[in-house]
Amino acid sequence: MNPSNYLKIKNKIPTNVNILAVSKGFKSQEIKIIQNMGQNDFGESKFQEAFEKQLILNDIKKIKWHFIGRLQSNKLRKIVQNFKYIHSVDSFEKLQKISNISFEEKKNPLIMLQVKLSDDPTKGGFDTKYLISKWKEIQELRNIKLTGLMTINPKGLSSKENLKLFKKCRSLADSFQLPDCSMGMSGDWEEAVDAGSTWLRLGSLIFGNRF
Repeated sequence: MNPSNYLKIKNKIPTNVNILAVSKGFKSQEIKIIQNMGQNDFGESKFQEAFEKQLILNDIKKIKWHFIGRLQSNKLRKIVQNFKYIHSVDSFEKLQKISNISFEEKKNPLIMLQVKLSDDPTKGGFDTKYLISKWKEIQELRNIKLTGLMTINPKGLSSKENLKLFKKCRSLADSFQLPDCSMGMSGDWEEAVDAGSTWLRLGSLIFGNRF
C-alpha cells in the first residue's frame, strides 16, 4: 500500500474531480488509513464483501459507499438499502426495479447509468441509441436521482483511443444535462480527467496490488 500515491493524484487533479477509492479486495484497516487522509468515498463491487466492511467501519460516519459492480437482480434491495451511490446500472429493467425498491424502502439513491461505447463483449451497459430513445421514460422514474453516466473502456487501448471514448461519454452526459461522468481507472485516469470525468475509480493506484 502506498498512501503517498493517493496524495500525489489528489494534488494533480482539478477540484471538480472526485476520487472514488475502489476498496474491493482490500481490508477495512486499509480503508481506515486512506480515510484518515481525507478520503470519504469508497467503491465496492461485491455486496457481501462490502456489507462486512460496512459493519466493521460503521462508526466512521463520513464514509460514503458506492456500488460499482455488476448488478444482480436478487441483490438490488440490499444494494439500495446499503449504498447511497450506484454507478453501474446497465439496463432499463434494473433501473425500474431500483426505482420501485427505492420507493418501498423510502430511499433516493444517486444513480449513474453505465453506457457501452465500444464493441467489448466483456462489458455491459446501455447502447447509446437505446438510452436516447428511453430517456423520457427514465426521467419519469420515481425515488432515484440521476446524476451521470459511467463507462469502462476496453483494456489495451492507446491513450488517444481512451480519450476519444471518454469524450463520447462526457458529450452524451452533457446532452442529457447530467453533471457527472464516472470514468477513468488506475491505467487511464489522466485521459479521463482531460475528457471531463468527475469521478475517478482508483484501486491499485491507491491501495497497491490486490492479493
